[in-house]
Amino acid sequence: MLLMLTSDRRQFLRLTALSALAGTAAISQTAGGSATTSVSPVRFPKPLQPGDIIGVTSPSAGVKPGFRPRMRYAYQTLERMGYTIREGQCLWGRSLFSAPAAQRAEELQRMLLDPSLGMVFPPNGGELLIDILPLIDFGSLAKAEPKWLIGYSDLSTFMLPYTLKTGIATLSGTNLWECPIRPTDPNLAWWHDVVRLLPGESFVQSAARRYQPHDSDWAKLPPNIRHFDRTRRVRWQCLGHEDDTDFTLAVSGRLLGGTLDVIGMLCGSEYGDVTGFAERYAPEGLLIYLDNCDYNTAQYARALHQLKLAGWFRRANAVLIGRTAAKSVEGFTQRDALLNALGDLAIPVIYDMDIGHLPPQLMLVNAANATLRFGPGEKSLAQTLG
Repeated sequence: MLLMLTSDRRQFLRLTALSALAGTAAISQTAGGSATTSVSPVRFPKPLQPGDIIGVTSPSAGVKPGFRPRMRYAYQTLERMGYTIREGQCLWGRSLFSAPAAQRAEELQRMLLDPSLGMVFPPNGGELLIDILPLIDFGSLAKAEPKWLIGYSDLSTFMLPYTLKTGIATLSGTNLWECPIRPTDPNLAWWHDVVRLLPGESFVQSAARRYQPHDSDWAKLPPNIRHFDRTRRVRWQCLGHEDDTDFTLAVSGRLLGGTLDVIGMLCGSEYGDVTGFAERYAPEGLLIYLDNCDYNTAQYARALHQLKLAGWFRRANAVLIGRTAAKSVEGFTQRDALLNALGDLAIPVIYDMDIGHLPPQLMLVNAANATLRFGPGEKSLAQTLG
């Protein structure tokens, strides 16, 4: 059954009702029919409902005074939608930290374990969320009822390990400051539509039409702004096939990823076991997505090499790369960086996608089953919460 969900102005999100996830693990079979490897089911949060309480905490940087007007407007937006806001103590501040690491870790974990909260919605990213990872009890989180956690940038430093270690899905693509912007682009999903999906349902997004060529400074913008400054044409590209107008591709796998600057540091640690996740949850393979925030092109290439050396692409069926404002080093471009680090992978590398710090962004569900279609007539990403 195919349903269409409409916004006030446009149809942009397609939902497909599928059967709910089975509660038992699937078992793969050998050619002779005997069970071999147990595959655990990914767990997806229940849909957000009107009247739910949304927890707001900042497990990374503090929210500076200049951002308070935007925060108030975001709160008003959520309250008009029927939700209640519950602020944590780890939120306001002028530094790289909203609070000491132990306090930030405790509050985030408490919110994720709190059955009275329907979702956790951090306002922003930061730089050093990595310091809370050893303080998180991922075992307790794995036993809890899943709830949506939304964020990107430094939030992916937690969201990726959280999904890898617990098998619970998270949503990348927006933070609290951006939540009033609807639609971010006619072809992209709005976060609110995604978090109201049932496990087993699907949605499809196509390449955005235009993008904003700079980050958003919410301290300087009018607090009630409801749009991005989308002035540049979007063009998804496939590495090595940029001039091949007839090139067509369809590739599937479970989505995993985040911001390269911060999740790359997880390589070789228990918090970056991408191969282990693939073995437990994704025998069908992975679609790894990445965006580059601050690296210049040489740093960018080194970071991608680091992931490759750590085996992150060993189970990948494709790599999805967000557009970047990376500064070229001695004429070494973003495409050069991708060729240098990923050109020998023998899997598709799609770049300049709607991922990262130059909005708008695709809504990407970590651990969703996804299919990328790339061709002259279609550039889309379908995701199923199952």
